[in-house]
Amino acid sequence: MRKIILMASVSVDGYFEGLDRDISWHKVDEELHQHFNDECRTLGAFLDGRITYELMAGYWPTADQDPNSTAVEVEFARIWRDIPKIVYSRTLTDAGWNTTVMHDVVPEEIAALKAQPGGDLAVSGANLGATFMRLGLIDEYRIYVHPVVLGQGKGRPLFESPDVRLNLKLAGTRTFGNGVVQLRYERGQDQEEQD
Repeated sequence: MRKIILMASVSVDGYFEGLDRDISWHKVDEELHQHFNDECRTLGAFLDGRITYELMAGYWPTADQDPNSTAVEVEFARIWRDIPKIVYSRTLTDAGWNTTVMHDVVPEEIAALKAQPGGDLAVSGANLGATFMRLGLIDEYRIYVHPVVLGQGKGRPLFESPDVRLNLKLAGTRTFGNGVVQLRYERGQDQEEQD
């Protein structure tokens, strides 16, 4: 059965984006980008919130045609276009680039999606990630900690007061040359609602 994986980059103090959606502090060099390509190439689908989807769709569909794009960027543009995408949005009615629009996260639909053959499914976007987390749908967390501290109130945290307690099991770590550390966690057996 396929897994649902939350993949996210965060600052040391837990922010996934700075003010005004700033992600310029992400330290994505060639090594880390190649790692992302290698991870994403095997996925069965990207599951994105509307904002994440629109950011990706605003750049990646034609990034391989930009003469300034690096080889890993060209490769990722092709990966992104080819992999099926599901965007969860109550405002979008249709989307291009091999994308299906869904209006709500329905656990039974996610279970059916996981039961299909193919690669694992990657969830992106803080709101969508929080919904999947609240519903107990995430099997694995791949958190990329960037060696940056944004400071209190300088961004949006990845985990915004979740209403569930997650007991996670460390499944692995990886350190990249630029100082980014991947923390890979599997969902533990116990998930308790918080009062």
